[in-house]
Amino acid sequence: MANEKQNDALLKSELNVRVKRSGMYQLLPFKVVRKETPNGKVPYLVLDRMLDLSELMRVSEEYQLPVESPVGRVFPRGKKETDFLGL
Repeated sequence: MANEKQNDALLKSELNVRVKRSGMYQLLPFKVVRKETPNGKVPYLVLDRMLDLSELMRVSEEYQLPVESPVGRVFPRGKKETDFLGL
């Protein structure tokens, strides 16, 4: 299931994810951006709004991709940036 969502996210340039923000559920647009690193390009789900760290972790776990927002960068458990180089 996680690989399905990951593949769908990588094929689209933007996806709407249902998150809990300020006590309310909202659909927020996450953009798929490939950021350049010293080892290669890494795909990130990028959100331009503030969101709780717990919700960022949930989205990262759900899609098995790194997530970036003004709060910071979050990776799925047990993974780091180099695990996403070939995607």
